Amino acid sequence: MTRRVWRLAKRPVGDIADDDLHFVTETMPELADGEFAVWVNYLSLDPTNRIWMSDMEQYMPPVGLGDPMRGGVVGRVIASRKEGVSEGQLMAGLGEWADIVVSRGEGMAPMPEIPGISVAAAFGTFGVVGPTAYFGLLDIGQPKPGETLVVGAAAGGVGQIVGQIGKLKGCRVIGIAGGADKCRYIVDELGFDAAIDYKAEDVGAALDRLAPDGVDINFEQVGGPIMEAVVSRMKLFGRMPLCGMISGYNATSNAEPRGFWTLMLMRRLTVRGFIVTDFAPRFGEAFRDLAGWMLGGQVKTRQDIRPGLEHARDSVKLLYSGGNFGKLLVEVTPE
Repeated sequence: MTRRVWRLAKRPVGDIADDDLHFVTETMPELADGEFAVWVNYLSLDPTNRIWMSDMEQYMPPVGLGDPMRGGVVGRVIASRKEGVSEGQLMAGLGEWADIVVSRGEGMAPMPEIPGISVAAAFGTFGVVGPTAYFGLLDIGQPKPGETLVVGAAAGGVGQIVGQIGKLKGCRVIGIAGGADKCRYIVDELGFDAAIDYKAEDVGAALDRLAPDGVDINFEQVGGPIMEAVVSRMKLFGRMPLCGMISGYNATSNAEPRGFWTLMLMRRLTVRGFIVTDFAPRFGEAFRDLAGWMLGGQVKTRQDIRPGLEHARDSVKLLYSGGNFGKLLVEVTPE
């Protein structure tokens, strides 16, 4: 048996270049005792992929040069030599950019099949983005009825769920997204109170108009000038769950705005960076609530599904240009 896989050839400097990742076909070894093989249906592409490619301080070891590129996957078991894992079982978790992934079970678990929720929607929601939105907003943002919540990257996988949970908790929700279609979607389809198109209007001026009394919670995913515009308009004792700073992931220099930390001090802001795995012991709580909201029509999710593992290197670049619309997945093998 052979498989197709992306391997990290060299560490990107700035934007991901075509020769940073190599797509190869290789022979699969026989399964060892305790291993199983998964035929991948979907590969999750996430902003953290760029961090994993870099040799920098991070929450997991960087992907080694020559190693398969790391990524979240879901698929069915096609062969097993591991007790308790059977052929045909749907498994999801941390794998590789490949059409067949071999695992001993670390970082992988059976994924329940929920009637009324497709495999793509379940994986795209429960795999990473749902728990990220759920715990980041509820545990760190601590939303209260009547507060103003601003969500950057609001039409992306995490942002769309953050805004909808914020509405369920009684917040006024303002989303920031790139393009008229995304802005219409988060207001008309997801129920956000307002949207700011950062590609067509000044974010600070729009916030002054839409939130004249200031911002209570900033769910931060973007960084850069957009983050500066929101933070400078936060109220005393505001909260900022720091989920990511995607605008700087391809940057070659680290420039911080002058006076930024002084402003945080004077406004007494609570800023907490977090990684979704911090909350892994409580994932069941997020899955239960999110599934209930989805089945009840209170939370909608949108997946941006791109066909073809061979296009994964080009598809992941969409995350850093705002080219995706919803949770970005690669369809590796049709279900």
